[in-house]
Amino acid sequence: MAQTLKRLSARAVQNAMAKGSIPRFLPDGGGLYLQVSATGTKSWMFRYSINGRERQMGLGSLEAVDLAGARQAAADCRRLRSQGVDPIQHRDEQRAAARLAAASSMTFNDCAAAYIESEKVGWRNAKHAAQWKSTLDTYAGPVFGELPVQAVDTTLVLKVLEPIWPTKNETASRVRGRIEAVLDWATARGYRKGENPARWRGHCESLLPKPSKVKKVQHHAALPYNDLPDFMKRLAEQQGVAARALEFTILTAARTGEAIGARPAEFDLSHKTWTVPAGRMKAGREHRVPMGDLALAICEGVRPLRAADDDFVFPGLLYRRPLSNMALTAVLKRMECSTITVHGFRSTFRDWAGECTDFAREVVEAALAHIVGDQTERAYRRGDALDKRRRLMDAWADFCAGKASGVVVPFRTVA
Repeated sequence: MAQTLKRLSARAVQNAMAKGSIPRFLPDGGGLYLQVSATGTKSWMFRYSINGRERQMGLGSLEAVDLAGARQAAADCRRLRSQGVDPIQHRDEQRAAARLAAASSMTFNDCAAAYIESEKVGWRNAKHAAQWKSTLDTYAGPVFGELPVQAVDTTLVLKVLEPIWPTKNETASRVRGRIEAVLDWATARGYRKGENPARWRGHCESLLPKPSKVKKVQHHAALPYNDLPDFMKRLAEQQGVAARALEFTILTAARTGEAIGARPAEFDLSHKTWTVPAGRMKAGREHRVPMGDLALAICEGVRPLRAADDDFVFPGLLYRRPLSNMALTAVLKRMECSTITVHGFRSTFRDWAGECTDFAREVVEAALAHIVGDQTERAYRRGDALDKRRRLMDAWADFCAGKASGVVVPFRTVA
């Protein structure tokens, strides 16, 4: 049968089928058929039923598989059916296993590099990719970096985490999360299968102490707000760009990176606002800051130090580079205030606003660029309360300047 059809040309087969002299399926017995297409191509087909449903499984073309090979393949399918196994499902499982075996050469380090490359476009900070690579190379790399990613199991993950979990818990937590992300990526790409041995919920949380029990959270040391006016007087006497940047940071309740990365184009002097782009904000959302006269005067005072109009507002020592993160800390050390941190002044502002004014909590949190409320609440509150925050920041500036009368709003008395 097969040899006869093999000798027929495509046109001859097409004409014969049109006349009805050649059936579409030529049976060989035992569920094996030779399927002839309208164009004359011929391939082997095994037909069977399972759970009352008819299925067809291709066994290859006539050119690739001869009659003996097709009959052997059909016999293998019938054997599987006698064992209650679906031949198509069995074939798919074998192919998946073969792909997994072929991917065994994909090491954890390979997957980590591929994951970082695919994700870094969406990361805000270019240093983020370097930090990911550094931590994984330092901690995971020596243990299982060169192993097939499929071989990474709970024992290996714990071998990485347990030595550093008690002493470097914050770092260890980051390493665990990054290993989990890489393994999830590898699973989605088909390089491994099974549960993620680095996941926290329902797995690692049962094997490692909770971070809160290993090390207490250490908040940034903050200056008591009652001491702030005297501190600001001393700060005003300090010389240099870093001292002015610290003043500006305190007056705007900004984060260090937001302040030292400020550029002139972000300022709208006519409306006295400073708009920090989303790419430089921790929450990834644009933040408008109302500017008081003193904050504006500070920016104007350092203007002659800039190399160009588009340079950083607070230029560093290197040409066209901002101040370093440590420059503001150095000012505190110079003032013999090394027990407090720059970030702690945000806590000073929060404590002052909560205890000395009746500005709404949402207004205070908005001044700190904190996200308040759930997604639904934020959808209905689309404004940024700029006018209310301007009054708040004016009151804060007066307080920093030691103006006791100022415009600080006292708590309302309840009758």
